[in-house]
Amino acid sequence: MTDSLFPIELKAVSETGEIEGYASTFGNRDLVGDIVQPGAFTKSLKGRAATDVLMLWGHDHRRLIGVWTDIAEDTIGLRVKGRIMTETRDGAEAFAFARAGAARSLSIGYRTIRSRQDRERKARLLDEVDLGEISLLPTGANPRARVERVKSHCPDHARRLVAQLNAAAAALRAGEA
Repeated sequence: MTDSLFPIELKAVSETGEIEGYASTFGNRDLVGDIVQPGAFTKSLKGRAATDVLMLWGHDHRRLIGVWTDIAEDTIGLRVKGRIMTETRDGAEAFAFARAGAARSLSIGYRTIRSRQDRERKARLLDEVDLGEISLLPTGANPRARVERVKSHCPDHARRLVAQLNAAAAALRAGEA
């Protein structure tokens, strides 16, 4: 019997809780009649850490679910990356819904600094906002503001892989006898 064959034990595989997507997009009219303009978040984000913007479950300030790790404007809108804290009750619930596809919308909570009316499009143009929070929820006002990626390590797949590796090692050991 060779010393290189040893049983593998799965100690723990945790959900990473990582999500990314667009919290807001530019140029499209949302369901409440707002159109966010490019540059609307520039002043609000300047000199501010992503972690200063709250990650909430359904705009509920009592349900903090994680932290944003990166928030930046690009040509499409407000691109975000963050980590849902799956160690908490609310975070685990939110992440389970996100992973299943039941909560794939993102929505911003903000204070309007500068806006103007566009009578032709029957919309309010948001030129500058002070971003306070970004929420995960089942349905948001902006259908294009969505979670694009939910990253997790699947414990069930890891356990099956470990079982298969252990079975293969046992078969090799049995063949050496």
